[in-house]
Amino acid sequence: MLSADTIERIIDTASRAGLEPALILAVVEVETGGRTHAVVNGRREPLIRFEGHYFDRRLSPPDRELARREGLAAPSAGAVHNPPGQAARWRMLERAVEIDRRAAYESTSWGMGQVMGAHWAWLGFENVDALVDRARSGLEGELDLMLRYIGKAGLLEPLGRRDWAAFARGYNGPAFARNSYHVKLSLAYRRHARRLAEAGAPLGLLRRGDRGMAVRHLQNLLRALGHAVAADGDFGPRTGAAVRLFQRRQGLAADGIVGPATMAAMEKALPPAGADRALQEGIAALWRRIAKP
Repeated sequence: MLSADTIERIIDTASRAGLEPALILAVVEVETGGRTHAVVNGRREPLIRFEGHYFDRRLSPPDRELARREGLAAPSAGAVHNPPGQAARWRMLERAVEIDRRAAYESTSWGMGQVMGAHWAWLGFENVDALVDRARSGLEGELDLMLRYIGKAGLLEPLGRRDWAAFARGYNGPAFARNSYHVKLSLAYRRHARRLAEAGAPLGLLRRGDRGMAVRHLQNLLRALGHAVAADGDFGPRTGAAVRLFQRRQGLAADGIVGPATMAAMEKALPPAGADRALQEGIAALWRRIAKP
């Protein structure tokens, strides 16, 4: 499970990027299983995975022969197994760095978003070392990598409309359904969206001129409901207009003031977990497996 501090920092990063926090929380949770870092040799390090087939393709013939002998490289994906523990994976990476530093870093996925080092130029870094430094700089650095990748891969649009299958295909690959990746994302999103909505309910009345995290939370709810407002924490004219429009559509007093009734209506109106029958069936199947003794 994500820690309270991690959730708060993800919410802040997502809000500053103009994204609904529950979306990013869902991706982080599914990608990491709730574990966002490891302590290796007394230092907080990003989670990594070493890909031996990437390494194999990037080496000179003599180095490739050496790496294959040491079990660090192979021509086919999955032939080089990662140890289960992060400390052992970092030792594996260190051995690969001794053979070829750049190839080793490019052959590793970095951080919560599991972004491959090989994407350094595509993601706007000067070199692979700059990408690695960003990944190792802390939680915000890992989030930056993940959001850069989502943006460059054209996945912000399907993520924003909660098209989990389209997002999962682009982020996790064509075999995403094998592990119910899209279903897990949908469930995680709903859980985080509801918890954020519940956290916002007792915050008191929000009205024109208010500022801060409570307003930003309100704006993210409005965005999730299809209203074009900025998540800037400033309850200005556009936010007020969106609130009044929502209230009119829900049969509430359209006064532009957000209290418990308006907040509860927003929570209830959050978009469904999945828009198509296949996704709904997948969710049902997953719940049956969870509930099975």
